[in-house]
Amino acid sequence: MGDTRRRTPPQGLVELLRLLVVLFFAGVGYQVAGVIGSRDHNVLGALNGAAAGVIVGSGIGYVVGGMLGRSALQAADRTEAALHEVPADTLVAGAIGTVVGVLVGAGIAWPLFLVPEPMVAVPLFGFVVAILGYVGFRVGASKRDGVLTIFGGRAGVSPRRQAPSARLRVLDTSVAIDGRVLDVVRAGFLHGTFLVSTAVLDELQGLADAADDTRRARGRRGLEMLDALRREPAVELDVVDDEHPEVPEVDAKLVRLALDHEGSLLTLDTNLAKAASLAGASVLNLHALALALRPPVSAGDDISVLLLKPGKEPGQAVGYLDDGTMVVVERARDRVGGEAHVRVSSVLTTANGRMVFGQLLTPSAPSPLSIPPRRSPA
Repeated sequence: MGDTRRRTPPQGLVELLRLLVVLFFAGVGYQVAGVIGSRDHNVLGALNGAAAGVIVGSGIGYVVGGMLGRSALQAADRTEAALHEVPADTLVAGAIGTVVGVLVGAGIAWPLFLVPEPMVAVPLFGFVVAILGYVGFRVGASKRDGVLTIFGGRAGVSPRRQAPSARLRVLDTSVAIDGRVLDVVRAGFLHGTFLVSTAVLDELQGLADAADDTRRARGRRGLEMLDALRREPAVELDVVDDEHPEVPEVDAKLVRLALDHEGSLLTLDTNLAKAASLAGASVLNLHALALALRPPVSAGDDISVLLLKPGKEPGQAVGYLDDGTMVVVERARDRVGGEAHVRVSSVLTTANGRMVFGQLLTPSAPSPLSIPPRRSPA
């Protein structure tokens, strides 16, 4: 946790800021005396207008300067606390922006030195430079990657690589029609900005207007899924125009779109995923994700399992797969402590994981570990 204690502004710096404000108001008082024409006339006993203006301006500056100095330093403390968690590359980009802002401010404010009184010109010049320097810092920090790309080589800092999770997602037609991406988004595994090309929308519209009932249902399901995805709070759905009308194929348009925007192509088409990867585009293949998340076994598979303990029901025995999935085998209690060949009858998914139920293979049933006898050559 950061230091949240209230700090007392350093008195020396407060007095320095107060002195600058006093000089400014003294200069303003001197100029006001000249404007009203009393600079050379006595107005307060032996004091002429110029001296009176300087004294009055200095008094006002002394009061105002103390308040401004303390407020400025407290603001600096708040700024330090706000920047405590800011990455170093952002601060470097902000510093570069500050230097550019100061140079621009100096170029804009230099005509102020044409004012004959330096006590007025110098504070105003510093004010303009400070404001534009701060604006430069904010712009440089917000445009960090662009600033570091331009100036980072000279500063010894390279722009930070974009995290894969922060990339744009270019949506393929197959993903819209399938619809499972909506469940993936709601589960929190996908978020951010999704790009939908008008070429994909045209393809879905063509399917929705088709005469064939199956194609029409697929097109409508894709359009409905995009509408539901647009309403998800974790997703920003942007429809972009076809940037490559000279490319006839929709798949090729999507690959170009992903490359141009440095995004990831989100697809269920394995062939398109391979082509996009060969072209250098980042690919998120939902089909590969489904294969990775499928159960290790399914109904009808033959497996070998070590039975470790009796089950809850009479005759049952329990073993475990390599990934920890529980396997319940019927009529196998007498086989506890040994390895059994089991045929999976069902797979049940619960809140605590998967459970596999199976039956012992009969001696006549083929075993997954059995090796067929080698036939001698005729």
